[in-house]
Amino acid sequence: MASDNTSPRALQGILFLVGATACFAVLDTGVKVVGAVMSVLVAVWFRYLFQAVAVTLFMLPVRGRSLLQTRQPKLQLLRGLLLFTVSLLSFVSVQYMPVGEFTAIVMTTPLVVTLLAALFLKEPVSPLRWLLVAGGFAGALLVVRPGGELFGWSALLPLAMVTAYAVFQILTSRMARTEDPMTMHFYTGWVGALVATLLVPLVWQAIPDLRTLALLCLVGLMGTVGHFLLILAFARAPASTLTPYLYGQIGFAMLCGWVVFDHVPGALELSGIALIVLCGATASWLTARLPRPS
Repeated sequence: MASDNTSPRALQGILFLVGATACFAVLDTGVKVVGAVMSVLVAVWFRYLFQAVAVTLFMLPVRGRSLLQTRQPKLQLLRGLLLFTVSLLSFVSVQYMPVGEFTAIVMTTPLVVTLLAALFLKEPVSPLRWLLVAGGFAGALLVVRPGGELFGWSALLPLAMVTAYAVFQILTSRMARTEDPMTMHFYTGWVGALVATLLVPLVWQAIPDLRTLALLCLVGLMGTVGHFLLILAFARAPASTLTPYLYGQIGFAMLCGWVVFDHVPGALELSGIALIVLCGATASWLTARLPRPS
């Protein structure tokens, strides 16, 4: 019998996950290019409107009214607002940092989840986990280099984004016990789309050319496809199998940064990225192996 890591379904899950990380790297790169000529809020609007319409068109005919059924409408609203905040901070942050280094900072999220769970949920944290948290944050400091050109007020943006994303993940893990994943995906898309629609008139500007329009559509497509591939991946393989492959997004992001912006991280940044990957992947692997409540 094949092991969990080599079964056909697990291999499918890994391929879907790798595809998702590639989509997210392309998304961030597209946002960085678009942000040079347009407000990032327009890109956020395109990203959420694309997702909301696509999920509705594809899933509503299949699922019917069951897609709309939720036991926790207020938490669905809160979750949507949190992810919208994460997206906005993410899209702004990537304007000030190279894509690869930004992605590495994002990958400290599992460590921030551990920290917040210990501080606010009073969950026990082993000395090994505290060591991993400290190591991950040390890696983040190597990436932003206090005193270096990446360090400044803009360095606080990805850290704020990671904190919001950690809260989003904690909330998602609680809601997943009673809520359908596609229902959460549906409400997340529409909450973000509606909030962005209310805000985008404040910064609206004419789309300058077809290239920019194509990039905006690419941002929406990559966000929608990426999240859908994540759902397919985790439906086919356990988190303990998939977690190490999440960090492949850093590689895709550095590749995109090199191809589009001709940027290659320096030795110090690469050391920080390696430390973040080591500590974050280990922490996520330990979390994935914990027994789950029924």
